[in-house]
Amino acid sequence: MTQTTIEKIAVSDGQEALICGWVYNKRSSGKIRFLLVRDGTGIIQVVIAKPELMDAFDRLTQESSVKVIGRIRADARAPGGYEMEATSIDIVQIADEYPITLKEHGTAFLMENRHLWLRSQRQWAVLRIRAEVIKASRDFFDGNGFTLIDTPIFTPAACEGTTTLFETQYFDDKAYLTQSGQLYSEATAAAFGKVYCFGPAFRAEKSKTRRHLTEFWMIEPEMAFADLDDTMQLAEDFIHFIIQRVLENRQRELSVLERDIEKLRRVKKPFPRISYTDAVQVLQKEGSKIKWGDDFGSPEETLLSSKYESPVLVHRYPTAVKAFYMKPDPQDPNIALGVDVLAPEGYGEIIGGGQRLDDHALLLKRIEEHQLPKESFTWYLDLRRYGSVPHSGFGMGIERVTAWMCGIDHLRETIAFPRTLYRIYP
Repeated sequence: MTQTTIEKIAVSDGQEALICGWVYNKRSSGKIRFLLVRDGTGIIQVVIAKPELMDAFDRLTQESSVKVIGRIRADARAPGGYEMEATSIDIVQIADEYPITLKEHGTAFLMENRHLWLRSQRQWAVLRIRAEVIKASRDFFDGNGFTLIDTPIFTPAACEGTTTLFETQYFDDKAYLTQSGQLYSEATAAAFGKVYCFGPAFRAEKSKTRRHLTEFWMIEPEMAFADLDDTMQLAEDFIHFIIQRVLENRQRELSVLERDIEKLRRVKKPFPRISYTDAVQVLQKEGSKIKWGDDFGSPEETLLSSKYESPVLVHRYPTAVKAFYMKPDPQDPNIALGVDVLAPEGYGEIIGGGQRLDDHALLLKRIEEHQLPKESFTWYLDLRRYGSVPHSGFGMGIERVTAWMCGIDHLRETIAFPRTLYRIYP
């Protein structure tokens, strides 16, 4: 018999089907036994009434692996709206006593057993939504004329600041784990026009906040012949597209997480836009001690974004708080043509980007001011010597957007095996 999945069990209504999976839970009710079996796509209730199957039922433990054959029937009371009446049970393996029970466990214990915690309904839902965010991201850029170009993991120098680099030996030289693929995407944009890269990024930030991981994933579009306004419009369209896809395809997972989806449905275009200068004034009126020239931290982002139901685009930050490659405003060199997108509900920055410096002399000056090794950026300076054009782009953190879509507090649940300041196991 051909194996089917619980996710597609409706097509087998009234027929016999084979499900391969693991025991999620079991219970008895009089002469009837019930198994909850999960297979990675969902959970189905298996009804066991045949006397010859009772011994197998009694032997099964939580997370034992099984192959079950039975007739599928609709039942509104059952998980997923269908149940299976078992005609045979083939035990693949009897699991040892499972360490994660249905009782409450502390976060430290669950993280230590992350390889098993992934099997829970909550984690299953979060990571399925993460997968939807990634698929929607790639579909959006693939469908809008962008070419996916991979960028290197090993780099010779910093992109986002020398204090957060992970250094590693590279044969007889030193290399660093990438902080961003942006600089290389600028090169590929000059070859392909519109590009994006997608991959892991690494920041050696000694931060223990709920918004930081040392290893995370970013998707980064870059566009030739584009300015700050083009980037802001792209970011707005991109985020709106992701939300619609998650609402369309992940209702079941959002329900498992008890996510208030009305808050996601209220996200409408156009998104509010506000300059950094105006944002500072708003924050000061709300009692913040921030001064013009300070970068925003989590408290400021939370306070500002709480005023909106949609993400807010904060643009034109002070040049001093932005990276060396950010283009200054021609009207005021103290202001950079950058933008941060702050998600509502207190989720903070999910996108950072802007217009890049396209002037060779000024870029060289910035590299020297930031005390970066000029020899490592010779190729990057070449981009301003051979066909330099206005260009812009941004980076979006997959984990931060996933946390917002799911309505969860900490990034550690938005990636299968999180890496934090104090965790590299499992």
